[in-house]
Amino acid sequence: MEKFSVDGREMAYLDVGSGPVVIFGHSYLWDNKMWAPQIEALSKYYRCIVPDFWAHGESDFAPQTTRSLQDYAKQILVLMDQLKIDEFSIVGLSVGGMWGCELVTLAPQRVKSLVLMDTFVGLEPEVAHNKYFAMLDAIAQAKAVPNEIVEAVTPLFFANNAKEDSPELVTNFSKYLANLQGEQAEEIARIGRMVFGRRDQIEDIEKFALPVLIAVGQEDKPRPVLESYLMVDSITGSQLVQIPKAGHISNLEQPEFVTELLQNFLNSVYA
Repeated sequence: MEKFSVDGREMAYLDVGSGPVVIFGHSYLWDNKMWAPQIEALSKYYRCIVPDFWAHGESDFAPQTTRSLQDYAKQILVLMDQLKIDEFSIVGLSVGGMWGCELVTLAPQRVKSLVLMDTFVGLEPEVAHNKYFAMLDAIAQAKAVPNEIVEAVTPLFFANNAKEDSPELVTNFSKYLANLQGEQAEEIARIGRMVFGRRDQIEDIEKFALPVLIAVGQEDKPRPVLESYLMVDSITGSQLVQIPKAGHISNLEQPEFVTELLQNFLNSVYA
């Protein structure tokens, strides 16, 4: 892992491979390792840069000045400037897609193409917003993830039969949540409020003029397929692919399918 300093904090990132640059954004409550199957294949043809979101993986807690996903997108641009990278594509899953769209709005001339996976860049629907904020408040107060929240949140990330089909994936994620303690748990809750209290970007994405692929697990619970249809309707020329037998972390539940999907899309962009 490489580290770079921005706004007084260290952000960790993976930088592997050579060729056209692709930035990968991981999901909330995951880290760069989430993309391992795709990076292994794609780094043969592309330079893959995978930052750890603040308070995730090896990155520090977020700087106090970081209050929104827009702020985070600006920090990713600073990283690109530091690495002297002018042009790049973005592959963002969940919150990775949310800040990925902020980045396109900030620097449209620098983003060559965009993949939005299992994400939604409109406002968080009210019922979900209230539910998530109640969970985040409980985590911050307990300085831990209470057991009932671990049990409620874990299945949200996976397909219906994940316990049978991907038992290790489910168990490891559940353990990660159960082990969040102290300041780390509080900071994860603070970051969660940025994610679920994000601004509405639907009007912004209507202006996008770049190749956009939208992909969603057919069994994604937090980001149902309908939301991807709303985005594909908003972005001229975008395409939508549904990933069978996959939930929210579709790239780990169906790694071969997703790797091939990304490879074909990026190859068409850089042909």
